[in-house]
Amino acid sequence: MSLRSGGRQLSFELLAGAGDLSADDADDISPRSLPDTTSDGQRRRRRRSKRKRGFRSPPIDEAASEGEQPRGEGGGDAAAAFRVTDLRSAVETVCESSEPERSAASCVTYVGVELRQRSVSRGERVLAASGEDEASSCGSSTRESAAAAAVAADVAAAAWRPEANGGVKKKLEKEESLDWEKYMKENSNILGEVERIDNSPFSYFLGELYGGNSLRSTIAVGNEKKRQRVYNTMFHVPWRCERLIVAGFFVCLDSFLSLLTIMPARIVVTIWRVLKTRKFRRPNAADLSDYGCFIVLALGVASLQMIDISLIYHVIRGQGTIKLYVVYNVLEIFDKLCQSFGEDVLQVLFNSAEGLSVCSTDNVTFELMRFLLDEAIAVVAFVVHSFVLLAQAITLSTCIIAHNNALLALLVSNNFAEIKSNVFKRVSKENLHNLVYYDIIERFHITAFLLFVLAQNILEAEGPWFDSFLINASLVFLCEVLIDAIKHSFLAKFNEIKPVAYSEFLEDLCKQILNDKPDDRQKDLTFIPLAPACVVIRVSTPVYATLLPAGPFIWRIFWILLWSVLTYFMLAIFKILVGLILRCLANWYVNLRLRRKQHVD
Repeated sequence: MSLRSGGRQLSFELLAGAGDLSADDADDISPRSLPDTTSDGQRRRRRRSKRKRGFRSPPIDEAASEGEQPRGEGGGDAAAAFRVTDLRSAVETVCESSEPERSAASCVTYVGVELRQRSVSRGERVLAASGEDEASSCGSSTRESAAAAAVAADVAAAAWRPEANGGVKKKLEKEESLDWEKYMKENSNILGEVERIDNSPFSYFLGELYGGNSLRSTIAVGNEKKRQRVYNTMFHVPWRCERLIVAGFFVCLDSFLSLLTIMPARIVVTIWRVLKTRKFRRPNAADLSDYGCFIVLALGVASLQMIDISLIYHVIRGQGTIKLYVVYNVLEIFDKLCQSFGEDVLQVLFNSAEGLSVCSTDNVTFELMRFLLDEAIAVVAFVVHSFVLLAQAITLSTCIIAHNNALLALLVSNNFAEIKSNVFKRVSKENLHNLVYYDIIERFHITAFLLFVLAQNILEAEGPWFDSFLINASLVFLCEVLIDAIKHSFLAKFNEIKPVAYSEFLEDLCKQILNDKPDDRQKDLTFIPLAPACVVIRVSTPVYATLLPAGPFIWRIFWILLWSVLTYFMLAIFKILVGLILRCLANWYVNLRLRRKQHVD
């Protein structure tokens, strides 16, 4: 249907082109060459002729076949009338064929008509058309009709072009020449270039003033997720982290008090049982572990008693502020290394104690030798760790007593070096868990250092010193709390860790307090209080010595035992209070987390 419609339109264009002829030319054209467009029969014949078009046959030289003279500039009007008349007669001959031939009209080849403009003399507008028509009829055979129909379908796409369909090429009249410079002036931004901005300072300032804040062009507008991240960094993470560190600090304090109260009590009870029954039996693994820890503690305190604190103090004080910072950092690194190694050594010692307690009689010698060897290694390791902590405490005491702002320089340099070494690293949730536990142990060690500074001030300070000590100790603690808050806030921000992770860490710590997770010991807070206990006992002994009255040796022994018993009872009461409060709070928090999980589910 589309092909026929296109052919019909081209026929109308042909008639329109023929209507443009002059009156003299129209008189020469016969009615047969220009059919009446209002006649229905003529329309039907024209439609049939369009359907019968197929592939274009080679053009026939009209001059040879019809006896036409060559085209020239002379007889253009008569020749055009003759060609149009001859064209119409050829088409009518095909259309007036019989009905059987009309049924095979699809195989009629296309009558090629080529219309082109020709220039005519004397400047008149004429329709110069040269038609070359040729029609090939189909045989009565159906096979030939089908073959011709296939050929006609192959060239159907080419028939769409107006030139191929015999359409008239209309001449475009040039109305106005295209001036490129004028067009570019009218459409200056056609290439998408940025328009030129007025460089006047006043205009620029007014544009910025009325254009709004320039930061909105460089920073995207946030959403609720960004707001929640800001609140997490400023409030939620510091609060939950500090809550976890405080809870861990009291767990370390409970372990420290257990070493000073429970372990001596167990050893005294064991010795009293042996003396009462007068029967020696092989101790169990717990008793052997207590004996090993007591030996390490006693030898550690005895080793530190032989160290001259005043000599170390003056050596460290003679260094500059930068050297103090370097010395403190070196000692802090060795402290962490000794913590990691001491944990392994103590595990090996407990394993040897368990093997010695359950071994057979034949392997007693081997297990005993291995236990003694592990005990010697533990003594060396914890004596070295105790010396490192003592040197670190002396360095901090030197910075506090100095009057050249050495403490402030030490805190700033050390704490911000800690931020730099931790914040910009990619850490996982498990590594963050271990990092929080290191901060808890560091907080407890700083407390032990401040006790050392307090003891040194009691022994050697002159004048009103307590206010100055209180201010410096508060400054150290506040700086440590602030640095821990900043460090964990940005660690959680950069690693996309939610504040609920710190609540999960606290829940694990509470389960450790309640002994509710015996199978999973990897998430436990591992704190070995042997080295801090050696330092505290070493610095507390001279303070107790000043409280002893002068008199006979027996009288001094009495006062030593009295002060020791009083101290033990105070520590035992403190241990009971800390232990009970920790268990109550741990039980409450675990139940709270359980209710929240059930509510969320």
